[in-house]
Amino acid sequence: MTVPIDISEESGVRYLHFGSVWVQGAMRIRKPDALELEYTREMMAGLLLRAAPWPERVLLIGLGAGSIAKFIHRHLPQARTTVVEIAPEVHAVASQYFRLPPEDERLQVMIGDGAHFVANDESQWDLIVVDGFDRNARAGELASQAFYEACKARLSSDGLLSVNLFGQIRGFKTQLKRLGEAFDGHVFALPPCPSGNVVAFARGGNPVDTSPPSLGERVTELKAATGLDLKPTLKRLEKSGQLPDGRIAF
Repeated sequence: MTVPIDISEESGVRYLHFGSVWVQGAMRIRKPDALELEYTREMMAGLLLRAAPWPERVLLIGLGAGSIAKFIHRHLPQARTTVVEIAPEVHAVASQYFRLPPEDERLQVMIGDGAHFVANDESQWDLIVVDGFDRNARAGELASQAFYEACKARLSSDGLLSVNLFGQIRGFKTQLKRLGEAFDGHVFALPPCPSGNVVAFARGGNPVDTSPPSLGERVTELKAATGLDLKPTLKRLEKSGQLPDGRIAF
């Protein structure tokens, strides 16, 4: 598979495109390890839902500009991350232009099909992050019921699946329905970002239940420790009415 790659820069931010107007990744040049795009920050909101030292084993499907891989490598020293990226040229660009660190004992990049990997690998993961799209912003097999069911089978007891669902693309609600069916309804979707991205979480094992004080405190702690600012996300959740009792539970 060959991916057409374009790189643009504006106002100190470098952007990755797959031969189209859709942004596939971004890096603020002065803060290369920060999560520049809002949806990438929200894909790490699982850190609000499980207690440290979670996660210890992370699987990323789709590398893009390497933003999430870099954030985990820099700020979650207990985590060991495996990335599965279908296009070798994406890996090369992430390394050369977006400062993806070299592989070590905590970061491994594999070139291959993410859906095939999850279906055949027998490892257990604390966090599976799915952010894989083609040049037309289509997820293909990464949006299938079979893939979501395979992800569920690969999660540890405290495991979470974090999925970027591009809400501007037709079929988004179908993806969310498939996710719910695969995980027996144990799914929580954040309100849409201004970019149109919707981040959804699913759990296959132990329930998620956060009380109002601990949720707010964790947001503050995360920002202080890692720079990850989820206060806007929390405010959007409160405004959307998705926290009627101030809790996230699924």
